[in-house]
Amino acid sequence: MNEFDILQSAAAGMDAQRAALDVAARNVAAAEATPGAGVFERMVPRFALADDDDSGEPGSDLDDAGLPVRFLGAVPERGVDVDAMTEMVAVLDAQRAYETDASVFDAGKRLAERTIDMGRLQ
Repeated sequence: MNEFDILQSAAAGMDAQRAALDVAARNVAAAEATPGAGVFERMVPRFALADDDDSGEPGSDLDDAGLPVRFLGAVPERGVDVDAMTEMVAVLDAQRAYETDASVFDAGKRLAERTIDMGRLQ
C-alpha cells in the first residue's frame, strides 16, 4: 500500500460516510414529520468493499483491509419505524467515522508531501 492508496481509501470512506449522513438526515426528517406512531420505515445505509474492478485500478495490490469502502444505497429496515434518538446516534457515528477518515486522509497527504520533498532532495 502506498500513500496514494491511503488517500483513495480515506476519500472513499469519507464519501461513504457522507452518504450515511444523508440517509440519517432523511430518517430524522421522517421522524420529525410523523411524531408518535411513524409511517416511515427506517432506512439503513449499505456498504461494501470495492474490489479491484470497482476501484479503478486493476491489479491493485491492496488487501481486503485496505480496500476502499463504497456506498451501495439505502434499504428499508423491515418492521422498524423511524426514531429520532436512534437516528441522532447514527448521525454521530457517521460524523465520527467521517472525521476519522479525514484524519487518515490528512496523514496520507502529509506522507505524500514528504515523499515528494525527499525526491527533490536527491
